Amino acid sequence: MAKIRPSGGYRDLRSFQIATIIYDATYWFCERFMEPRTRMSDQMVQAARSGRQNIAEGSRASATSSHTELRLVNVARSSLEELLLDYEDYLRHRRLPQWAPDSPEALAVRRVEKNDRSDPSDRTDHSHYALYARWLDHPDPAVRANALICLINQANSLLDRQIEALEKAFIAEGGYSEQLATARIAERSRKKNSSDRSDPTDRSDLIPACPKCGKPMALRTAQKGKNAGRQFWGCTGYPECKHAAEI
Repeated sequence: MAKIRPSGGYRDLRSFQIATIIYDATYWFCERFMEPRTRMSDQMVQAARSGRQNIAEGSRASATSSHTELRLVNVARSSLEELLLDYEDYLRHRRLPQWAPDSPEALAVRRVEKNDRSDPSDRTDHSHYALYARWLDHPDPAVRANALICLINQANSLLDRQIEALEKAFIAEGGYSEQLATARIAERSRKKNSSDRSDPTDRSDLIPACPKCGKPMALRTAQKGKNAGRQFWGCTGYPECKHAAEI
């Protein structure tokens, strides 16, 4: 039987914690260094908020829809990439220096987590922010913008790994709705086999067996390419067996 996955633990996700720092720091950056209520300022704050909120919403949706979770985490990743470009534009348009990835300044920001010995689960949003306050509250906007670029790159790296893990789990296990469909087909097949009154020509309820390895097939949904969103039969022996068939 399909099981509802645990959901909603987004506050313990490191990607969400960094996204919260990015959102707060971007809000204060725009208040101090950008013209108020301009399109650029509003877009930067909205992109930062979207990154944070979509991580949370994706986590909440994971209980019943892996597809929705994956889509929302991808939206979060895209929003933070947009914000990254905004900060790079801010520095370039003002002829301010951007730190190289291996510069002492950038390395110092990246080392913050390694040097902190406290339990991440015990930290509040304020204590998370405080770890980076010497850069994010700096009077020089170039320091703030560069530190935020470092944090956005960290968040994007975490989200890339998160998306990869979600894709692998989705391919191997399917989403909740697909598990329900497979369970429903299995139940219909069981009832059909136990009853002589079923139409012997109706085989829509049967789960096909994989022609390569003999294991039962399961409904899957394509995530990429021209067939994205379409369902197909995938072998439950994946990744050892990669056979797939159209419905």
